Amino acid sequence: MNIKPLSNNVLVEYIEEEQRTTKSGIVLPDNVQKKERMQGVIVAIGPGKMSDNGTKISMSVKIGDKILFSKPWSDEKKIEDNEKKYYLVSEDDILAIIE
Repeated sequence: MNIKPLSNNVLVEYIEEEQRTTKSGIVLPDNVQKKERMQGVIVAIGPGKMSDNGTKISMSVKIGDKILFSKPWSDEKKIEDNEKKYYLVSEDDILAIIE
């Protein structure tokens, strides 16, 4: 797969969250674990956004960063390749870099 994001978009490889268990040993089902944020690793970035005066605003993330990002509201931004899931998200949807 060869995708080059445009503007301030990034291509993120989704990281599946591990199954969660309570302290008493109860395994929580997927629907309990669903959140409005997801984890992933950036695999490609766009060149950056253009400001109103025409200068390019550089990206604040780089390839290889592990991030926390907002869950896309539709599957239009989801790309599946073999067994991996990717999402094309705006830099504005990135909540944090995980260190």
